Amino acid sequence: MTLHLRRILFSLFFISGFCGLLYQTVWLRLAFATFGIITPVLSIVVSVFMLGLSLGSWAGGKWIGSLTQKSNRSAAMFYGLAELVIAFGSIVVPWLFELSGRWLLGAGESDSVRYLLFSAGALTISIFPWCVCMGVTFPFMMAFVKERTETDTKSFSFLYLANVIGAMCGTLVTALILVELFGFRHTLWVAGISNFAIAVVSFWLGMSPKEKVDQPEEPAPVELESTAPAEMSSESLLLALLFTTGFTSMAMEVVWTRAFASVLSTQVYAFAALLFVYLLATWIGSLLYRRDVASGQVQSISKLVAFISVSAFLPLLINDPRLIPSVPWAFGNLRAIPALVSIFPFCALLGYLTPKIVDEYSVGAPDRAGKAYAVNVFGCILGPLVAGYLLLSWMGVQGALVLLAVPFIFFLARTFQVLDENVRFFSAGLTGVSLFCSLFVIHSHENPVPPGFPQLVKRDHLATVVSAGTGLDRLMFVNGYNITALTPITKFMAHLPMVFHSGKPESVLTICFGMGTTHRSMLSWGVKATTVELSPAVRDSFGFFFPDAQVVVSNPKGKIVIDDGRRFLNRTSDQFDIITIDPPPPAAAAGSSLLYSEEFYQTLKKRLKPNGIVQQWYGFGEPQTVNAVARSLSNSFPYVRVFPSAEGWGYHFIASMSPLPQVTGAQLLARLSDTARKDLVEWFQPDIPDKTVEAIFNRMLTNEIPISKLVDPNPEVRITDDRPFNEYYFLRVMRNPQ
Repeated sequence: MTLHLRRILFSLFFISGFCGLLYQTVWLRLAFATFGIITPVLSIVVSVFMLGLSLGSWAGGKWIGSLTQKSNRSAAMFYGLAELVIAFGSIVVPWLFELSGRWLLGAGESDSVRYLLFSAGALTISIFPWCVCMGVTFPFMMAFVKERTETDTKSFSFLYLANVIGAMCGTLVTALILVELFGFRHTLWVAGISNFAIAVVSFWLGMSPKEKVDQPEEPAPVELESTAPAEMSSESLLLALLFTTGFTSMAMEVVWTRAFASVLSTQVYAFAALLFVYLLATWIGSLLYRRDVASGQVQSISKLVAFISVSAFLPLLINDPRLIPSVPWAFGNLRAIPALVSIFPFCALLGYLTPKIVDEYSVGAPDRAGKAYAVNVFGCILGPLVAGYLLLSWMGVQGALVLLAVPFIFFLARTFQVLDENVRFFSAGLTGVSLFCSLFVIHSHENPVPPGFPQLVKRDHLATVVSAGTGLDRLMFVNGYNITALTPITKFMAHLPMVFHSGKPESVLTICFGMGTTHRSMLSWGVKATTVELSPAVRDSFGFFFPDAQVVVSNPKGKIVIDDGRRFLNRTSDQFDIITIDPPPPAAAAGSSLLYSEEFYQTLKKRLKPNGIVQQWYGFGEPQTVNAVARSLSNSFPYVRVFPSAEGWGYHFIASMSPLPQVTGAQLLARLSDTARKDLVEWFQPDIPDKTVEAIFNRMLTNEIPISKLVDPNPEVRITDDRPFNEYYFLRVMRNPQ
């Protein structure tokens, strides 16, 4: 194969890998908007994505030979056809999501078995065909390489390297640039046009005459497969190792996401950085493997397994929160640096080992490579499901990471005798020490509360919820991130819209339960109060914060629904006098724009009664985000008023389709029922003049902020589903650093 052709193939697989990660990123986000921001949606999208790759790889390797023979066409033509179908998917998938979302509105709550099954089916139908087409690209192009160079037995690792580099760049460029500039839909168009360009080049390659090559460009590779029986007793054991690398790598990625949620600040950039480092390390590992193939000095499987068994524990060992101070910065926390560094060795070693095993198993044969790659991807399918639904729910981050490292200890034991004596001593000693420390010594970011401090830990498939503290100093941590405290602000989220309502409210809706303060305050008015919460563990922590929690839960007028708030609005037929929203902090949290967007407000308005009022809380975030929230609200409601909070930070946006009354603090106080007044003063000291409820009402009214002062003159500074302004801000921060 000539250097010119190698460069073309490398470029094609680079762009293909770039588009693949772009699709996964954007499709996942569109799925959240349609089906709800719930873990099952994440798991299904990732698993179906990997399932399509696996089946496509297997089927492509099995059938490409007969396809080329029967059609008398080059394999490059079929590769181009697959890319053309993928390009079509960039337009079709968003439409299928919208259609499925409407069809599923009658399927029940988001944690119901019926909804989970139906949504899984809808998601699978929507993205599976395009993922299969992505999977066939490897064996199809390997078959084309065979047409040009019969002696090339390492084509998989060459294409794999290009694909990983493209995926790495696709992850970063999509998060940092494309979505902020173009929005989700047009970003998909960028990928679709790129796939179309790949198809055109592939058709050209397929119609080009074969170039005569006298001898292979690369040196003859070392017969690595001949060493396999000494390390792995059978091909089945090689495939078992290949399955394990896929299973553990994807499972650990899910666990790392939860383990480092607090230090990564739940932002899309932080998660993109985690995936980027994962792919960067994989690329470097693959690059080192290609270099060693060229020099004939490839590392043995046994040595690689020895180092992997140690590196699997590094994310636990060097991320103990007691070792590194918490220092915030523009895109996260200083603790994110060791978090990202700690996963690098493990990923790099897998990046070396995976293509090595595939090359050894396949010896360049597309059908065997397809089978081996399919086994690896099948592990990638099961890993996220097992980690997300079982391991994290049962044992948390520490237990999950330790358990996922155990298979490599098994493979280390199987190859222990063939290891060099120094490596044997090093790997056995460090693995044993690492295992002991991970089980009995270290702490994780998942639970930032010191042992012995009053706390309650609840876990579900969505989150680890830690409630800690005493008295009014109690806090709630979700996946290690402090999301709320016992503060009068959450009481005002209920009482402020209630006192501004011109009539007598009868039914209210709260989106996001948190500690349960707002739900409890709503019930003090004697109204029918519904609260929607994503995490059962958050709901089940209610009793830690309020001794009367059981009485509140038993109130026949109260109802707590486990569902995505936006999806609940779409599927319910109820209407409410008051709807109050308290999105989880920070305002830049991944997925948070779905509770700030203009499309969300349009849905919300359909569930408001005449004269109904919306309370939207905004705490803190990147400077222009509050301007975007203000414009989206003012674009959606003709009447919007903004008040600073009772504690002087954050904003209460009060919005309505009807005029909001001009009132005094005394008038607002007079509208409080006796039980509501008692609830509101629960945490105040009425003997201090400026801490009385009337004084606080007067201060909020006096400091009211005209909405016109918060709305940015630029009409594009707003939040929509397609352009989540509050989540993607890298370019504007770089242009205007503060």
